[in-house]
Amino acid sequence: MFVFFFLCNLSLEPAAASKNKMKGSQGQFPLTQNVTVVEGGTAILTCRVDQNDNTSLQWSNPAQQTLYFDDKKALRDNRIELVRASWHELSISVSDVSLSDEGQYTCSLFTMPVKTSKAYLTVLGVPEKPQISGFSSPVMEGDLMQLTCKTSGSKPAADIRWFKNDKEIKDVKYLKEEDANRKTFTVSSTLDFRVDRSDDGVAVICRVDHESLNATPQVAMQVLEIHYTPSVKIIPSTPFPQEGQPLILTCESKGKPLPEPVLWTKDGGELPDPDRMVVSGRELNILFLNKTDNGTYRCEATNTIGQSSAEYVLIVHDPNALAGQTGPDHALIGGIVAVVVFVTLCSIFLLGRYLARHKGTYLTNEAKGAEDAPDADTAIINAEGSQVNAEEKKEYFI
Repeated sequence: MFVFFFLCNLSLEPAAASKNKMKGSQGQFPLTQNVTVVEGGTAILTCRVDQNDNTSLQWSNPAQQTLYFDDKKALRDNRIELVRASWHELSISVSDVSLSDEGQYTCSLFTMPVKTSKAYLTVLGVPEKPQISGFSSPVMEGDLMQLTCKTSGSKPAADIRWFKNDKEIKDVKYLKEEDANRKTFTVSSTLDFRVDRSDDGVAVICRVDHESLNATPQVAMQVLEIHYTPSVKIIPSTPFPQEGQPLILTCESKGKPLPEPVLWTKDGGELPDPDRMVVSGRELNILFLNKTDNGTYRCEATNTIGQSSAEYVLIVHDPNALAGQTGPDHALIGGIVAVVVFVTLCSIFLLGRYLARHKGTYLTNEAKGAEDAPDADTAIINAEGSQVNAEEKKEYFI
């Protein structure tokens, strides 16, 4: 009888202890957070429990291998270290993270039953420094250029953007390919455009943007070298060449390769007076101009791409004629004054006639009789008659 009671107690005590354990574990939940880290960086995995009655915590990797059980290291990996261990927290660090470390990690709280929380570790693959291919120097003006920018090792796939003179080019081709490890990507972008002389010396930039680069993109740059035929322009030292004065004509030529030297001719032939017409580099210096220097001067520039020229028609002016042209034109001024006077007199005449037509006329009796009288006496008689007639026409009312 006693033995039976003792055995019953032995069988009931663990069940009662377990029941108390489960009651105490209510409200105990491990809390974790997902972590994102750049390849080669360090990841911190933290598991917290707000309420814990001395229950153990454990971290395990995606392969369900135990990394730490409380403060005890379970897996021999020098990259994994303990950061903090208590009844409320278990934090570990994984250094020099690789793409193979990516996956779902589990924090377990050993209650009855065991409670778990998942934390996903995302590893970002850093894109390699981009490379630009397809450029061969030099490029001839008018040719179609195709440049390709490529970068590998990005996860997720990186974004490639093109810039020319700091202005983004939108019309480009984009290609994404999965690398052999089936984790990272190789991306490439192709830029097509037809070049002209304004592209010479321009920097074309390929920029790679990716979340692993911390807002500092990687760039590759290609400076363009464009060869083109010369452009020529003649600039005179004065706009009004005068007889007896010097004149310098500058042949401004631009091209790549740079044209050197330039060729000066006059009226389709050689310069007629080498003693007075001296060529120095791109300048033609004519000493002491005279009328015989009049004509068409031509500057011709040539490089390995082609040839171009410009012409300047020289007209030597008489200094005296130029002085007369630059002084006041007295004939023009006199004409303007005469017109002003004529207009003024006409205006006065028209104004007088207008006033005369609209002015009231006050006449004496003599003046009234004088309108139809041949002489003064007849006018007076006509005036008096008018008065008599006026009196005869009077009527009296009594």
